[in-house]
Amino acid sequence: MLSLVVLISGGGSNLRALLEAAEDAEFPARVVAVGADRDAEGFEHAERYGIPTFSVALSNFTDRESWGDALLEQVQLWNPDLVVLSGFMKLLPPRVVAALAPNLINTHPAYLPEFPGAHAVAEAVEAGVSKTGASVIVVDNGIDSGPIISQERIAILPGDTEATLHDRIKPVERRLLITAILDIANGDIDLKELA
Repeated sequence: MLSLVVLISGGGSNLRALLEAAEDAEFPARVVAVGADRDAEGFEHAERYGIPTFSVALSNFTDRESWGDALLEQVQLWNPDLVVLSGFMKLLPPRVVAALAPNLINTHPAYLPEFPGAHAVAEAVEAGVSKTGASVIVVDNGIDSGPIISQERIAILPGDTEATLHDRIKPVERRLLITAILDIANGDIDLKELA
């Protein structure tokens, strides 16, 4: 059974989908803790499932490195097999990535390497392209630049806004994340080989 720590920053819709998937006794992974860089709305999902939460706010620290060290300490308390960044909107300091890699994955609402960064959906709409996508990657020290685990194309429809497009990307992102975790747990994906 793969143990997961999930890090979020917002509503935690991917977290909710993962918790729902883990209700199935056959699902080979369990979320053992949920962390955030703020008091995130998504904590409600964890609390509903009786999963412990923790928050490490960057604003409580003098620099990113000390914040990263405190975050890493909280994550490592749970001794997870895999750490999932799911809508976690802070760049992890290099020593945090080094400590957790390659067992550190992230979801992203674009077909990487297209549209990396925090505004991927808006940038895809503004660019006027006909398609974007969703990706699951191994985290490295770049911005959404790590090895790709899986990804899928999604059409941008005439009249799409950032909100309507994001609403169509989210279910694909959730499905890709759950499949990636299944494949990692079952040994079909070896993160060490990808990294």
